Amino acid sequence: MDSIRLRTLPHFFLALFLTFASVGRASAQDVGDAPAVSKEGVAPGAAAQAAPAAAAGTTTGDAAAIAAGDALYKGNCAQCHAINEVVVGPALKDVHKRRPISWLIPWIKNSSKMVASGDEYAVKIFNQYQKQQMPSFALTDAEITSIISYIAAESEKPSQVTAGGATAGNAGQVDGQETGGAASAGTGAGQYVDLLLIVLVVVLIVLVVTLVIIANIMGDVLKGRKDLDGRDVELLDQKFDFSKIYKSNLVRGLAVGLFVLVVLYESVQGVMAIGLDQGYQPTQPIAFSHKLHAGENQINCAYCHTSVYKSKSANIPSANICMNCHSQIKTESPEIKKIYRAIERKQPIQWVRVHNLPDLAYFNHSQHTQVGGIECQTCHGPIQNMEVVYQYSPLTMGWCINCHREQPLNTKGNGYYDNLVKLHDAANQGAAFTVSSNGGTECSKCHY
Repeated sequence: MDSIRLRTLPHFFLALFLTFASVGRASAQDVGDAPAVSKEGVAPGAAAQAAPAAAAGTTTGDAAAIAAGDALYKGNCAQCHAINEVVVGPALKDVHKRRPISWLIPWIKNSSKMVASGDEYAVKIFNQYQKQQMPSFALTDAEITSIISYIAAESEKPSQVTAGGATAGNAGQVDGQETGGAASAGTGAGQYVDLLLIVLVVVLIVLVVTLVIIANIMGDVLKGRKDLDGRDVELLDQKFDFSKIYKSNLVRGLAVGLFVLVVLYESVQGVMAIGLDQGYQPTQPIAFSHKLHAGENQINCAYCHTSVYKSKSANIPSANICMNCHSQIKTESPEIKKIYRAIERKQPIQWVRVHNLPDLAYFNHSQHTQVGGIECQTCHGPIQNMEVVYQYSPLTMGWCINCHREQPLNTKGNGYYDNLVKLHDAANQGAAFTVSSNGGTECSKCHY
C-alpha cells in the first residue's frame, strides 16, 4: 500500500507547481505588458472644426488649436517634413520664428505663386531644395494657424530625431515623452518574474525526475516483498492499455460523428462562400507596402486617396502623388523606376483592384468616412500592417446590414434628427438610434 501513496506524490507536486506558475505568469503580464499603439485615421473635416479662428500673427494657441494642428500636420505635411530633420523639405522647427504668419499662410496655400512673384525668401527655399515644388493646399487661415501652433509647441520640446516612425519600442519618444520611470520599472519586474519562472521550471523537472526514480526503486523493492496480498500485487503489475480506449465503441462513434460534422461544416461554408473574395490578394505591378507607408511612416490615408472623405469612390493615387516624395527618396529603387517609366510613357500604372462591389449595390465612401466617422480599418482591416493589400472583410449584404443594425448615429446638434429620435425612443424604450433606425436596412438605400 506504501507504493500507491508514493505514486501520487509526483501528481501532487505537478499540480502545486502549475498553480504557482499560472499566478506568476498572470502577474508578469499585468506588470510587463505595454499598451498597444492605436492606428487611427483622422478626418480633415473634424480637425478643421476644432481649429479656432485665431488672429493673424498668432503662432501659439490653446490645446484645441494644437490638437487640430496635429491632425492637419499629419494629414498634409508629415509626408515631406519633420520638425527636427530634413526629409524632402526643410525641418520645420521654429519656422514661426523664421518667418511671420502673414508670410507662412500664402506660402502654404500656394508656394509656386510666391516663387513666381519673385519673393526673395521663397525663391531661396525653392532653389535650395532642388526646385522641388510643394503642393498647394486648400486650407483656411485658421487651419494653417493651428498647424503653426502645433509646430511651435513641438519646437519647444527637446530635439528627437526618429527613423522609421513610431514602433512599440520608441512610441513614447516619438511623442516627445519619456519612456523611463514606471515603464522601465514594469519591464524590469516582468523580466524578474520570467527569470523566477525559469528557475521554478528547472527545479520542477529535477524534482519530477527524482520522484520517478524513487518510485521505480520503491516499486522494485515492493515487488520483492512476500507479505503483499493479491490486490497490492495486481496494482504493482498493472499497465495502462491504450488499445482499450481507441477500440471502444464510444470513442469510435465520437470520431465518426466528429468527422461527419467537420465535413458538413466545410461543405456549408464552401457553398456560402461562392462568389466571395474575402482574402483576395493579387500581385500588384509595383511592390507598394502599406505597412511601410501607412504603418511605419504614418502617412495619412487621405494623402494618397485624396477623395476618400469627399467623394463616392476612394480614388487610386496617380503617379504624381508618388513623385511628391519619390522624386527625392529612393530614386534608384527598381520599383520606383517603374513609376518613372509610366510617367515617361504617359501611361497610368495598371494597379489591380482588390475591393469590388457589384454594380447593383450603391456605396458612398464620403457618407461613411466623413459623415459617419467610420475609420478605414473598420472595413479594410489592419491596412497599416499589410505588405500586400488583401480583402479583409467579406463585403456581403449581410455583413453591411449587421453593421447598419449595430452602428449608432451621432444625432447631437443636428435638428433634422430631433423628432425622429423622439419617435424612436418612445417606440423602442430608449434603444440606441442606429443606422437601421433611420432606414439604413431598407432595400432602396443601396439598390435603386
